[in-house]
Amino acid sequence: MRLAIVNTRCANLASVRFAFERLGVQPIISADPDVLHNVDHVVLPGVGTASEAMSALQELEVIDALTSRTQPTLGICLGMQLLATLSHEKKRSDTNASIPCLDLIPTEVARLATTDNLPLPHMGWNATQASAHPLFKGLENPYFYYVHSFAAPLSEFTIARCEYGQAFSAAIARGPIMGVQFHPERSGKAGARVLKNFLEMTC
Repeated sequence: MRLAIVNTRCANLASVRFAFERLGVQPIISADPDVLHNVDHVVLPGVGTASEAMSALQELEVIDALTSRTQPTLGICLGMQLLATLSHEKKRSDTNASIPCLDLIPTEVARLATTDNLPLPHMGWNATQASAHPLFKGLENPYFYYVHSFAAPLSEFTIARCEYGQAFSAAIARGPIMGVQFHPERSGKAGARVLKNFLEMTC
């Protein structure tokens, strides 16, 4: 089994790599389109802004390799948001613009509309309602670690949900393309189980 972590230049690659190494897998960290085309599993991590991340993916010329994949692919945190059609994240140069993303899962990402004076970012452990999707096999009402201000709404592609002022998609999926808003690499045993389940998936 060959696993690649996309070197987006805007992610904490070390923590994701260590999480897989603890599961006995040695991932390849790469931005080589040929590698991303040919490995069995791809992880797309990310922190920061969608505009910076999409610019980096364009510069690295890996967008085609990601959008043409038919094998298991997992976006983490910002990486999940990049799987969407659009991110309604304001560009510094245009306060009305939205950021086109990879359009692998037809949903749109927006800033959390929190209530009760809840601060942003949503940071820390939170209860998550997971579906029977294989990504959550063996997990019942897990807690995961979150750090984010933007999220995808609930939709037909939601496979787990969480609440922080509003309900949002904690995980989404369309076929072999999946994304989690939380950080499995920072979520203890529950997060490790999600990564293990991902590795066990086939086309």
